[in-house]
Amino acid sequence: MTDPMKKLENMIKLCKYYCSFLSYDLIKVYSTNPQETTSSTIDHLKAAVQWMCRAQDAFNDGGVARSYSLLYNPYFKCKGWIPSYPETTGYIIPTMFDYSHLVKSEEIYDRAIRMADWEYEVQMENGAVQGGTIDQKPTPVIFNTGQVIFGWLRAFQETEKEKYLNCATKAGNFLVERQDRDGAWKSLSLYAGSHTSFRTYNTRTAWALLLLSLFKDNAVFKEASIRNIEFSLGQRLDNGWFKSNCVHDPSQPLLHTIAYCVRGVLEVGVILNNQNYINSARKVGDILIEKQRDDGSLSGCFDERWETTVSWSCLTGDAQISIIWGRLFQITGEPKYFECMKKINRYLMKCQLISTNNKDLFGGITGSDPIQGAYGPLEILSWAVKFFMDALMLEMSIQSNMQSDGEAGTTFDV
Repeated sequence: MTDPMKKLENMIKLCKYYCSFLSYDLIKVYSTNPQETTSSTIDHLKAAVQWMCRAQDAFNDGGVARSYSLLYNPYFKCKGWIPSYPETTGYIIPTMFDYSHLVKSEEIYDRAIRMADWEYEVQMENGAVQGGTIDQKPTPVIFNTGQVIFGWLRAFQETEKEKYLNCATKAGNFLVERQDRDGAWKSLSLYAGSHTSFRTYNTRTAWALLLLSLFKDNAVFKEASIRNIEFSLGQRLDNGWFKSNCVHDPSQPLLHTIAYCVRGVLEVGVILNNQNYINSARKVGDILIEKQRDDGSLSGCFDERWETTVSWSCLTGDAQISIIWGRLFQITGEPKYFECMKKINRYLMKCQLISTNNKDLFGGITGSDPIQGAYGPLEILSWAVKFFMDALMLEMSIQSNMQSDGEAGTTFDV
């Protein structure tokens, strides 16, 4: 077992010890057995956006809190709300715009603008986005920079304000400058660990660069995107599993980072009409269909044989795979993808914290199920809520289009 996994296990043991002191009400809220839900999909969405609004208001800077920790977090040295997080705030922006249009909410629209403005204010001078939370020492991070590009591009699309496109372009230039000739990004952050010199989940950064090239008509951004996808596809095994695809333990990557990687390859393939890229992503999507559990969930980690290595489920990854299955349904029209998407969404809805009167918890999605699982133990994660919202909105969009004209719809970014 690797040292990072030992540290995680020790942390989980400590969390379990502290859990013994939780009140009866909290134990009920954080039950390891998700309950059947009678709420509608839109009700679950409303609950999720309420949590997201609380997360944005927690520090009153315009950004979205990284997470809410049920117990004292020794890394961040606090309990409750963890400070605003540039990386995830960036890709939460399109989610908030999508929701604002769905329910015609000016308040949520304005919140998305505030997020984009905050990202504008905290962008580093070299164009990068910092790692960690906003209270930590700013250091440039490749992946985080790519994720905020999604938010700036959407803000520009919504408002036509050049400052957002300028931020995205500056970030894109930083990414191109830091890219190695082989297409990888090897200037990794302090937060990524030292197990390997690159991360294949940066295909999601490549996707952001390709989108940027469409706005700027810039061949340099497009070429950089394709180089990274080609490099990453060169890291695949014959069964579709990607090497070096996890922050802590590449031998058993998180479903979360598996989904990052696959989504990047898929969306670049769609934009470029590259069937090889699409098929590469589809191969993983098909394998995970076979791995879906009876309750709709997936394992939190998979090894190079696509064998499950943990019993808990990574809820963020579940939501991301739901989106990938939804996109594959839109692309192929094959019903199996939509059926699996609906099944995993029902599971996520059961896991959402809606049986609580605590406003800081209501509507949240925890890192793992059960809550003491090794991914974000005893935390509600802002990016888990984001991808949960995206998954539900994509399902609703597909269902609406099927009912209206029998065809799948399209989305800008979820």
